Parts: sequence; C-alpha cells; structure tokens
Amino acid sequence: MRREPTGGAGEPAVDMNGWVCPMPLRDSPTIVMGHGGGGAMSGELIEHLFLPAFGAAADAGLGDSAVVTIGGARLAFSTDSFVVKPLVFPGGSIGDLAVNGTVNDLAMSGARPMVLSTAFILEEGTALAEIAHVAEAVGTAALAAEVTLVTGDTKVVDAGHGDGIFINTAGIGVIDDGVDIRPQRARPGDVVLVSGDIGVHGIAVMSCREGLEFGTTVCSDTAPLHGLVAAMLATGADIHVLRDPTRGGVAATLNEIAGVAKVGVSLTERKLPVPAAVRDACGLLGLDPMYVANEGKLIAFVAPEDADRVLAAMRAHPLGAKAEIIGVCVAEHPGMVVARTALGGTRVVDLPAGEQLPRIC
Repeated sequence: MRREPTGGAGEPAVDMNGWVCPMPLRDSPTIVMGHGGGGAMSGELIEHLFLPAFGAAADAGLGDSAVVTIGGARLAFSTDSFVVKPLVFPGGSIGDLAVNGTVNDLAMSGARPMVLSTAFILEEGTALAEIAHVAEAVGTAALAAEVTLVTGDTKVVDAGHGDGIFINTAGIGVIDDGVDIRPQRARPGDVVLVSGDIGVHGIAVMSCREGLEFGTTVCSDTAPLHGLVAAMLATGADIHVLRDPTRGGVAATLNEIAGVAKVGVSLTERKLPVPAAVRDACGLLGLDPMYVANEGKLIAFVAPEDADRVLAAMRAHPLGAKAEIIGVCVAEHPGMVVARTALGGTRVVDLPAGEQLPRIC
C-alpha cells in the first residue's frame, strides 16, 4: 500500500487514489481483479449477481462443462475466455491455451471433445504478424487435440481498450454410456490423485511477465488431457470426479469439490509433486504452490478399490508419468480441505479470495 506523507499543518494530504490493496475488498461496489481469480470472490459474483439476474433461465450445475442430452446422445458443452498476459510465454501462447483449456473442460466430464468455436477480440493497432502467430497456434493445438474448428467470430476494439488479443472458445464433446463424472459424486473413502507436477503454468507466465529468472526456464504445462482421461476410463474403474486445477490451483479445485459434495479432503503435503524450480520461485515470491494455476494437470477422485490401477494407467501415459496419490476424501470436516504437514501437524487449505497471479489464462 502506498500513500503520500501526511501529518501536521503544511504537510500534503493523503492521496487515496494512489493506494493499492493486495486483497480486494469483498464488498467492493465495482469489479476488481479478484473477481476473475476463480476463488471465493468469483463464486460470490456468480451466486449473488449472475444467477439471480438470470433467474429461471439458468441451469445452476456450475461445472466446468454442462452435460445435456440431445436426441438420445449425452453431450458435454463448455465455453471459456482467455485473457492471459503476455500473449506468448515459455511453453505456449494464448492460442494453444484457448484450445487446450476448453478441451480439458470437456474431458473433465469424461467426454470425447469433438468440435470447437473460436472468437477473437482484437485491439486496434495489434500487429497482424502477432495475430497470425496466435491463430496458427490455435490451429496446431486443435489438430493435436483432434478437434475441428467449426465456427467463429472476430471483433475489433479501440486502441487502449484491450490487450492485443482476447479469445473465447466453446466446445462440444460426446460422453459414452456408463460414464458419470461430476463433483457431487465425491464420497468418503475416495482416493485423491493428481496427474503430475503442480504450479508450473502460473510460474511460467509470471516469470515471463515480470522478467524473473530462477536459474532454469519454467515452461507452461498446457496440454490436452482427453487422451489421459480416456486411458483412465479404459481401466473400467469407478472414477467419481475429474477437475483440472486452473485458476486458484489445487487448493481452489479441492475446496470447490469438497463444498459441492459436502465432504472433507485430507491431503499429505509431502506427496504433492512440486518441482524444485516452482518451489524456489514460490519461496522467492511468497506464494503457495497449491494456489498457483495449472493448465495441463488433472485431479481425480477414485473409489479406493480402483486407485492403484488408475494410478498405473496414469503413469503409463506421457501426461501422467508423475502422477501421485495426494490424499483421501473423509467424512470429517465437510467442505474443508486439510493438509498434513511434513512436521506432523495439520493446516487448513482455504479457498482463495481471488488469485495470487492474475491474468494467467
């Protein structure tokens, strides 16, 4: 927080316009960055503004994708917007992030992604070469994810009213019979797994944005996860919940699941796969890796009798080679996530208010 000197007569008055609050006020009458962070403030915005405004027209399932039945087919439908800054970062760009993000939202319902829409909001003055680079990344990522870009839109806003390129994508996928994956199915006894190293994407974007160096380049983990999900489903295991821990990281995702299912989650902190570069960067920046965003990882809640074969299937896939069991679902402390520390104590892992690192997707 910054302010001008103040005191007795003749000294300058406090300049309120220069103040910056690191934790946005929860009762703010205007939108603040915390409302877009995927934490408690995002949830409050949806619950107290959008859902009442939409009224009976809204289906309040509130998952990463909606599951609808049309003509006898079960479909997953999702939409997402991407405003990451900078547009290009180590390991990816806003283009492949847009495709992979929507593909992953569909995959978290157990769907096979099929088609995507793409809408570009371009700022006047943005170089055509930069737009072409991002568009090519979209096409390359779509081919890699085996989805077709079937429709789209382009809009231009005045110079100074955007950040070069914003992208909205929407996607549709097909869900096979017998697949029922949703947060409400989490239950005590479930084993909690994560598919690999956490916190990588957020640190990659922050290091590029702020020009930070950590002795090694941290590259984003952005990747399409539907192949990994297919391998997990092929085991025949009873997979209850899948989520990709993007904004708000592992902590926000686990809190959301615990809250929806009204169960507790108990983590073993030393089992969380945090790469050394991410741990060092978080230590330098004062961040907790559990709250840092990911773009190519998933969390799974699996029936205990199926946990070992699901873990083996994950580790056999390139995107799950570092998968770990990180905790269990419990009946105690419903709606709360608790971590057992390396020293033998416990700590509550709260839902973040906003986002430690804004504009990361």
